[in-house]
Amino acid sequence: MTIDEIRLQLRKCANPTIAAHSLRFFKTGPGEYGEGDRFLGIRVPVLRKLARQCSGESLKEVENLLQSPWHEERLFALLRLVRRFETGPEAERRQIYNLYLDNTRFINNWDLVDSSAHRILGPWLMERDRGLLHRLAGSDNLWERRIAVMATLHFIRHRQFDDTLKIACQLLDDTEDLIHKAVGWMLREIGKREQTVSEAFLHRHYRQMPRTMLRYAIERFPEPLRKQYLKGLV
Repeated sequence: MTIDEIRLQLRKCANPTIAAHSLRFFKTGPGEYGEGDRFLGIRVPVLRKLARQCSGESLKEVENLLQSPWHEERLFALLRLVRRFETGPEAERRQIYNLYLDNTRFINNWDLVDSSAHRILGPWLMERDRGLLHRLAGSDNLWERRIAVMATLHFIRHRQFDDTLKIACQLLDDTEDLIHKAVGWMLREIGKREQTVSEAFLHRHYRQMPRTMLRYAIERFPEPLRKQYLKGLV
């Protein structure tokens, strides 16, 4: 299907009940992190199926869809970018990497970040300089900071932990709960592979960490050890 056909198909799949739930779930009210976002009301499995069926679109068409005011169109665009990045030649992968960075203002909710950052930025930077991620971690933009830490999931899966730990240090004093959750999640992922590495980090920083970050990081620890961390007894 073409992008125009996809737009029509998305409208056919729209569900007002799901849309109303999404408005609450993704915190779109005044002052909330998703303020002003708009939803058609389409489940993620439907979007993934459509992303597999689409083909032949230009990257410019995908970029236009990524800049849509509708959340599901932006998510669909990211799913297409991920699929094309994973299967495309080097030149196209570079284009997608640059397109992604040029449009971070539209990757503006946690599901959009979490479905794409570790599948585009992570792989591209695997054998390249990763300074970009540390710059993003220092951004005033919540979503760029989440992109920075979530991109490192790709490194973690290859047992490379240093960038995650450095970015976690940068974000220890972050004020946003969504950053606390992301950092804690990545520390937990490290712990699943090398608990000694995550514990060494926690020993140095757990008293400074926001409670949510700590809870996420130690979620898979043995219960007695979890309680020691939560009580500050480690």
